[in-house]
Amino acid sequence: MRTLDDIREEYEFLEGDERYRLLIELGRELDPMPDALKTDATLVRGCSASVWVYPTDDSGQLHFLADSNAAITKGIVALVIAAVQDRPAGEVAKMDIADMLEPFDLKNQLSSNRTQGVPNMIALVREHAARISAQ
Repeated sequence: MRTLDDIREEYEFLEGDERYRLLIELGRELDPMPDALKTDATLVRGCSASVWVYPTDDSGQLHFLADSNAAITKGIVALVIAAVQDRPAGEVAKMDIADMLEPFDLKNQLSSNRTQGVPNMIALVREHAARISAQ
């Protein structure tokens, strides 16, 4: 998976529909999430599309699996995951992910339907991180 900085650099170079295509491409690059993990417990509430996020802990590094039934939304969750992927759980729990996503200006680039679940995605990622770092 690309770093958030690499994605931002490419995103800033693009306009309009090209940015949509980049988000869709990012969604396609996510590690596959087995259907068995797409449960009520991994479902992100408040999203217009179905979004699932599942954390794994590999030697103290958080690695997230995520999926959505909508291409653009899957790209948005990929953006959130890119900010935190393979970092220590304690670090992720304290990160200001919303601030890291600010340069993408998602609220002005996408419809409110597409972005309404972003705070919930971020909250779920941080909650998983806090829980895992407390173990």
